[in-house]
Amino acid sequence: MDKKIAIFPGSFDPYTNGHHDIVMRSLQLFDKVVIGIGYNSSKKNRYFDIDLMVSKIESVYEGNERVEVVVYNELTSSLAKRIGANFLVRGLRNTTDFEYENTISQMNRNLNEDLETVFLITSPEFAAISSTIIRDVHRFGAPINMYLPYEV
Repeated sequence: MDKKIAIFPGSFDPYTNGHHDIVMRSLQLFDKVVIGIGYNSSKKNRYFDIDLMVSKIESVYEGNERVEVVVYNELTSSLAKRIGANFLVRGLRNTTDFEYENTISQMNRNLNEDLETVFLITSPEFAAISSTIIRDVHRFGAPINMYLPYEV
């Protein structure tokens, strides 16, 4: 039987406790979860350095061979084909997330008919956390480690 491989794509700038929760819950559904950090090296708009984020995320899952971190600069549907993933995992905090993610899901399915998107509703304790808010909090000098599964 083929392994069920899922990609959890995002910019993860930064990777939060909410993202970690989605990965841990995804491991109950899939044999392997690939955290795909979409990154375009020609764009310099990341807040946290990509190499720092990769090392921090890898440290969270050290010793767990069912989680892998990859950086990619291609369509997510193309990455899925390349690594043999048939599932995308996305976390939904609210209806605004659903509207946005639903459109992307439809396009991914159009580009790769073998790719199924699975939406997981964010756990209530993480619903107010977003990478954008965490960046703003950090930018103004307030502590953020309580929102992350690692220390910065």
